[in-house]
Amino acid sequence: MNSISADFQTLRDRQECALIPFITAGDPNLETTAEALRILDRNGADFIELGIPYSDPLADGPVIQAAATRALQKGTKLEQVLEMLHIVIPSLKAPIILFTYYNPILHRGIKSFLAQIAVAGVQGLVVPDLPLEEAAELIQTAASFGIEVILLVAPTSSQDRIAAIANQSQGFIYLVSVTGTTGIRSQLQNRVKHIITDLRSVTDKPIGVGFGISTPEQAHQVKEWGADAVIVGSAFVKRLAESPPIQRLEAVAQLCRELKAIITPASLQQIGSAK
Repeated sequence: MNSISADFQTLRDRQECALIPFITAGDPNLETTAEALRILDRNGADFIELGIPYSDPLADGPVIQAAATRALQKGTKLEQVLEMLHIVIPSLKAPIILFTYYNPILHRGIKSFLAQIAVAGVQGLVVPDLPLEEAAELIQTAASFGIEVILLVAPTSSQDRIAAIANQSQGFIYLVSVTGTTGIRSQLQNRVKHIITDLRSVTDKPIGVGFGISTPEQAHQVKEWGADAVIVGSAFVKRLAESPPIQRLEAVAQLCRELKAIITPASLQQIGSAK
């Protein structure tokens, strides 16, 4: 099993921008989540970010908050999600990155939590409410389980803080494209381009841009600004929530294909179609 870092290196060697879809575990149910993971994996996802539903999701916008609420109302628990992943992950090419808030980790104990997700096959972890100053123990313990902890850079971060986060982040650096929560935006802020430049001046680690990206056009813009990965969440969650049950998985597959196609160079698309 490759690491997230190794997979990014392979993509970079091909000059290929990664696509990282996000969905919420348990919305509309865990069976659909399992099938959505397989669908995303088959339709262009290079990595998949899976959100663990949480009662106080401070970083999430209304679409993902609503999905988490629905999943919790149906009784979705971490243990059930991990049981599902233990079954599904062996059939996936794309590494799974868990997105969870810090309280559930503390509640179980850092080592116990990491041991659980490692057994399930999880390879990456994003904890949006974990400040850099308190991340060392989690990062070090996660490394002993082969799990990479991905840290977030905010658009308001100072150059010194950007450098410090870049130094500690594992796998890749998660650049938040907007101030505020996740969600669908009509346009991206140009300063994202400048923050990517700032990051490039202090690190050679891959940079993934997320929060607010929902259309192929926005994904293409982020790639043109120099990102190594495009992270799309609310647009996928919305399709799973609002499409008729018989159409929801195809809606997810179609969006995944469209996003991957627009960030993939034509030469690589031709190679892929020839296989």
